[in-house]
This record gives sequence, structure tokens and C-alpha cells, in this order.
Amino acid sequence: MQISILPCRAVGSISAPPSKSMAHRLLICAALSEGRSVIRGISESEDVRATMDCLSALGADCRIEGDCVTVEGIDPTIAVPRKSLCCRESGSTLRFLIPVALLSGRKVNFVCEPSLARRPMEIYCGLSAEKNFLFAQDGQSITVQGPLSAGEYRVAGNISSQFISGLLFALPLCRGDSIIRLIPPIESRSYIELTLSALRTFGVEAEWQDIETLRVRGGQRYLSQDTMVEGDYSNAAFLDALNLLGGEVAVTGLSPNSLQGDRVYRNYFERLKQKNAVLNIEDCPDLGPILFAMAAVLHGATFTGTRRLSIKESDRATAMAQELAKCGVGVRIYEDSVMIENGSLHAPIEPFDGHNDHRIVMATAILCTLLGGSVRGAEAVKKSFPDFFVSLKRLGVEVQEHE
Repeated sequence: MQISILPCRAVGSISAPPSKSMAHRLLICAALSEGRSVIRGISESEDVRATMDCLSALGADCRIEGDCVTVEGIDPTIAVPRKSLCCRESGSTLRFLIPVALLSGRKVNFVCEPSLARRPMEIYCGLSAEKNFLFAQDGQSITVQGPLSAGEYRVAGNISSQFISGLLFALPLCRGDSIIRLIPPIESRSYIELTLSALRTFGVEAEWQDIETLRVRGGQRYLSQDTMVEGDYSNAAFLDALNLLGGEVAVTGLSPNSLQGDRVYRNYFERLKQKNAVLNIEDCPDLGPILFAMAAVLHGATFTGTRRLSIKESDRATAMAQELAKCGVGVRIYEDSVMIENGSLHAPIEPFDGHNDHRIVMATAILCTLLGGSVRGAEAVKKSFPDFFVSLKRLGVEVQEHE
């Protein structure tokens, strides 16, 4: 799908979409709980749907009605998978559920889209040899077999916090206590905090022993809950960015006490208004595309902690460099930093390309509200924010869709 947007000034009030990050976590905790849980405020994005489908394949009963999901939990230590677990393009789904699947001691097969299959899985490869469980990857298929055991786990802290979160979901159900030692540098610590928060909601405790060590008590039980998904700062940033372009948009539904690392976007937007801004995004890589776009509109900027952008749905730094070049803005990419030059921004000379990446699509669409233009592959927003273009229309943005 290709969308076209005319230059306009967005005005109105819009509620932030529910947090995809927290939806994954709460759904998994619910599936690991005894009895029935209710998760309210769910958006049926492709990624969240993938997690629900995988939990159902493991034996949990997930029923969605409107924005409410009812989950009948399972005992994962005796669960018999009904079929392969299809993760689609969701890295969270795959990395969170591998340790959970290892609890039963049965073979579990994961399948994923090519873009996800290319993303790093070396941590589980190394742990499988060390902890004597099966981890075999063949193209788009991954087969695992446990059982997962309690003990000490050493995990690199600079690959993805999703691996650490996966262990945090599973280890409380093992016999015996466990330690997770994170090898510095540690990135995306805020996402680990989100996982710890979700565990606490369902009555499970894990805690920091020091800044590099997590202690997990074994033999715990998840307790079913009725809970609500909080608003999503990462996707709210795209809507709030309209205010940097002359809009008058109020984004509601965000918790001021949220643990989401992407809540920093408001501070970063203010800093982009100043010349020679230098921003570290290692703890909020999902903000990269919209921050790059807004830097191009304002004075340019330098971003550090960008190394992990290359292993997202696209190589996001390279993708944004290609798209901003269409508007006359240069981008310099280094090993762990990106410089957006202070160029002469103009309307794109050709349609933007979404690179099959929801955040590239949304960032370039926001640019179109200022410059005019079109975006190819716009359907990628279904991954995290299926109502994105509906939200833009509610704010007075004229969006035309073309097949």
C-alpha cells in the first residue's frame, strides 16, 4: 500500500496507543498464571497477535473481544505444544518465549519471517552449549528442547534486553534460585525494568543484586490478574512530533510514572530545538527514526548509541539516510553514532520507501505532513500501530491510500 499526504497543520487531541512492550509482557505473565487473567487495552498489532498465537500454540486459551483479552493460563513445565509457534516478525515474541518453551523438556518449533530469522540469536546458541539444552536454527525455523534449569547465566548486556527478559519469565518457575549476570555494557535497561514490573504485577519477584546482577528466586507461581496496558511512549512520539512541525496536538493516555525508556522523547524533542544537540539513544533505539526526521527538520544533530539500529526490522540508520537524502539532508553513519546534517530540507524528489519497517513508515509519513509526499509499503504500520493513519486523519491530516 502507498499513502499520500498533503502539507497540513495537525490539530486535536489523540490518545496514545497501548504499549506493545507491556502488552507482550502482560500476556506472557497471564499465560503462565494459574486460572483466568484479563488484560485490558490491547491493540491487535501484528506483533501482539504473534505473541497471542504462540501462547495459544503452547496451550493457553487467549480470547480477544474488542480491546480486552481473556487468558486461561497453563503450567508450562508440562505443556504440550499444539503446533509450531509462528512469531511472524516479532523479535519480542521469539526471544521472550524460547526460555518459556524450554521449561517443558519437549521439543518446540518456532517459525519466523526472513527479516526476524536474520536477527542475532547468538546468546541462546552459547547458552545451549553451556546449559545443555537444544537450540537448532535452520533458516526460518528454530527448534528448542529443555529442560531449562536454575543456575547462573552470563548474558551480554549489549545485544538485546529481550534475551534477558526471556530468562526472567522462565527462571522463577524452575526449582532452585538463579543468577543472571549481565556483561557490560548494558543497553536498554529500561526494558528489563518493564519486565520486572510485569512480573511484580503477577506476584513474581526478581531483583537487582547490583547494577550488573539479577537474582531470581525459584519455585514461584504466577497469580492471575485483571490489569490494564499503559499507553505507549514510543508510538506516541510520532504523534507528538507533529507539534514540532507547527501542529497543536495533545497526546493523552500516557503515565507520567511509566518505566518506559522512550518517555525521554519529550526531553529529546526540546533538545533538538537547540543547535549542535548530541543525544544518546542506546536505551531508546525505537525513537531513532522519528528523532532523525525531526533533527532534519530542525538544526541537525548527532546521535550516539546507534549500533543496534542495524538489527531492527531494517537497518534503520541506513534506511533513514536513504529517505532523508530524497529531501536534501545528508546523514553520516559511523559504528555507534549517526550525524544528521543541517541541510536544506525540501519536498522529497520521489516517494519515500518504508523498508518494511513500521517506524520508518511512520517517521516519513510525519515528514510528509510538512513537506507533502507519499510513502510506499505503508502497510508495515500494522506491526505495532495499525490505527496510525486513522489517528492522523482524526488530527486533520489528509491521508490518501493507494493499492
